[in-house]
Amino acid sequence: APLTLSTSSKIFKKMKGLTGIVLALALATSEAFAPRAGFANRVMAARATATEVSLPASVKPGVVTGKALVDLLDYAKERGFAMPGVNIVGTNSINACMEAAKVSGGPIMVTFSRGGGQFIAGKAANNDDDAACIAGAVAGAMHVRSVAKLYGVPVVLHTDHCCKAWLPWFDGMLEANEKYFAEHGEPLFSSHMLDLSEEPMEENIEICVKYMERMAKMDMLLEMELGITGGEEDGVNNEDVNPEDLYTKPEEVYEVYKALSAVKGAHFSVAA
Repeated sequence: APLTLSTSSKIFKKMKGLTGIVLALALATSEAFAPRAGFANRVMAARATATEVSLPASVKPGVVTGKALVDLLDYAKERGFAMPGVNIVGTNSINACMEAAKVSGGPIMVTFSRGGGQFIAGKAANNDDDAACIAGAVAGAMHVRSVAKLYGVPVVLHTDHCCKAWLPWFDGMLEANEKYFAEHGEPLFSSHMLDLSEEPMEENIEICVKYMERMAKMDMLLEMELGITGGEEDGVNNEDVNPEDLYTKPEEVYEVYKALSAVKGAHFSVAA
């Protein structure tokens, strides 16, 4: 069955067994700036606040895809906790995320933005047709693939907001997924996000269905977005928008559900 669990669950809600992960993440990223002994003491303190999480049998250490990803999200929904989704900018922050998860005994979501991908490739790298953004995100994903099992934690490999103008980045990552799938029987990433909320509703759904059809063949999850936020963010100004438009309407979510559910093997979430 298709998922309707929004990955806006990147925000902590009722963390229960994962209460130590925020502290652990902050400590892991600061390791380079703290005396080793002091850091070790802080890690021990974080471990003391953590509770071991018993995950579904299908969820193993390493990158989680397909049915295992669906099982993990369903489990989180049933148990009332959310996984932290951290936007990274290099292998150091990737490793910090996985170390925090290891310390706290829970899963982690490592998330690449388009800009983060370009940063990994290097700002001087040729970015014609989003080449550097694609290469950096793929390189980061391969790094996670190489080391995640060594941390002993499940990792969801996700990419963040992709607007219509950035679809070449999305296409490039899907090509990498398809190549990896042909060789390994699973996609490189766990899931991707399309944010076409600035486009007309019909166009948003139409494009999402097109990509869902392609992703479903690899058992990937698609996160799509509806609605807008108030104020200004990243140069997008919605300060004068109609207040009613700040809230996603239930009938809009249902239209998305109907359209994406019609795709065979679809797994999706709605950020609304």
